[in-house]
Amino acid sequence: MWSLIVSLYPLGGLFGALLAGPLAVMLGRKKSLLVNNVFVVAAAILFGFSHRAGSFEMIMLGRLLMGVSAGVSMSIQPMYLGESAPKEFRGAVAMTSAIFTALGIVMGQVVGLRELLGGRQAWPLLLASCLVPGVLQLASLPLLPESPRYLLIDRGDTEACLAALQRLRGTEDLAAELAELEEERVACQGLRAWRPWELFQDRTLRRQVVSLVVLGSAMELCGNDSMYAYASSVFREAGVPPEKVQYAIIGTGCCELLTACISCMVIERVGRRVLLIGGYCLMTCWGSIFTAALCLQSSFPWMPYLAMSCIFAFILSFGIGPAGVTGILATELFDQMARPAAYMVCGALMWIMLFLVGLGFPFIMVGLPLPQGELP
Repeated sequence: MWSLIVSLYPLGGLFGALLAGPLAVMLGRKKSLLVNNVFVVAAAILFGFSHRAGSFEMIMLGRLLMGVSAGVSMSIQPMYLGESAPKEFRGAVAMTSAIFTALGIVMGQVVGLRELLGGRQAWPLLLASCLVPGVLQLASLPLLPESPRYLLIDRGDTEACLAALQRLRGTEDLAAELAELEEERVACQGLRAWRPWELFQDRTLRRQVVSLVVLGSAMELCGNDSMYAYASSVFREAGVPPEKVQYAIIGTGCCELLTACISCMVIERVGRRVLLIGGYCLMTCWGSIFTAALCLQSSFPWMPYLAMSCIFAFILSFGIGPAGVTGILATELFDQMARPAAYMVCGALMWIMLFLVGLGFPFIMVGLPLPQGELP
């Protein structure tokens, strides 16, 4: 039952990722993000009243709806940011999605402290707190313009595109950017939006699709979520008092937030490839050391401390590249007509892998050497 409840979130994410493409094409990037908040509000209501109703089914449905919301937003948000940003700052702007994802992790860890909303009586409020970012987005997003690329290439509305660019760029000379957008519009004229399976049938897109499939799958199979699951047990074995473990856990989220901010500042200088390869190489190194430390923890008293250090190093390495760069690849590798389908493919793969990890992780843990025979 626990595995099922945990896995409902990525299952909803899969539905959301498949819904994101049609929404982005029919409603536009901005309106899709606004409509997506319906799922957030519905989930918050279910969470908030689940305890009073004595219904765990409401929690299950709420997790499913939150997954749908996450699946839609994690596909459309980087698409919206990438299409609205100037070419020279596209990577840095799109990386802000990873920054705020990491910030959300940290804020969730903080408000989940027992002294705040993590107590036995306040947990419905903790779950329902997802309403706060939804309300903030409903209040702030209408003040922003639609994606200029969507307005010109998909809708053919030159005046709206120019108005959006002027709001985004201010008084800059827009002639060069408008010429580039017009060139892409002419190239896409008469074409419809691609369907996901058509990406696999086009030989000219083979390299892009392979890159998307490999990196989208690796994003969830790399073990970062498992590190978060291991953390509490490893910290206890290293001598951290049980009542202080929750504060140490906040440090793991801060690591990912820190490296996401650093990557945002350097991505345009060092490039996407360096960050991805460097991040995964470091994760391989720290993951191997972490596994060895777990296996030898009963032989050497200092091994738990090494394992604890590896958790922080692993999460730092994940934040360097894979956490943020993966989400912007579809924006840069595909044109306007293929981009929504590319995000559907990448998003679906990521959520399927997360679903499989969430479903199988408790069973895998039984056969692994955990501190003091505990499950996290």
